[in-house]
Amino acid sequence: MDIAKIVIALLVLVNPLGAVPLFISLTPHSSQTERKKIAKTAAISVAIVIGLFALVGEGLLRFLGISIGSFQVGGGLLVMLIAIALMNAKPNPTKTTDEEREEAESRTNIAVVPMAIPLLTGPGTISTVIIYATTAKTVWQVGSLVVAGMVVASTCYVAMTLATPISRLLGQTGINIVNRVMGMLLAAVSVEIVVDGIYRLFPMLGAH
Repeated sequence: MDIAKIVIALLVLVNPLGAVPLFISLTPHSSQTERKKIAKTAAISVAIVIGLFALVGEGLLRFLGISIGSFQVGGGLLVMLIAIALMNAKPNPTKTTDEEREEAESRTNIAVVPMAIPLLTGPGTISTVIIYATTAKTVWQVGSLVVAGMVVASTCYVAMTLATPISRLLGQTGINIVNRVMGMLLAAVSVEIVVDGIYRLFPMLGAH
């Protein structure tokens, strides 16, 4: 497995920069110290979610009787939907709804829900982690996936602790531009996932 490609794919899916505006809107009355505490808890939760599904993902598919190829095709299509939303500068439809965001504003602790789940690690991220976990052939490769999750979680922590200066520097237009670029990268990742899944389902296609 290419660890750099995994880190980039997960970073694009988690999209720490895209979460900056919502993080600010959910912590309007929080002090800098409180924001750092929320960011730390959310980042740790992100690392735990990615690490957990990296370790149990393949076993979960076996338990449910789902073939890896089918899951790759389904997960790849889900990732493509996220990519299209990013390229159109629209909210990710697989993460939080308007109702969930409104409910989150009244929560005293928003670090785990909705920041870590599902805002940062939504269905697209989880399915992608499981897909990469199923292609891991050694313990070291699974460990690399866990390490990738830690790198992504650390990036989330930095983005959230610097949310205000990042928002001022980029503005909504800048964040939308970054999202569109990430969307194009994510679309390429989703195509690779779908194609690999199709080859697993129909191995005769790769015979030549």
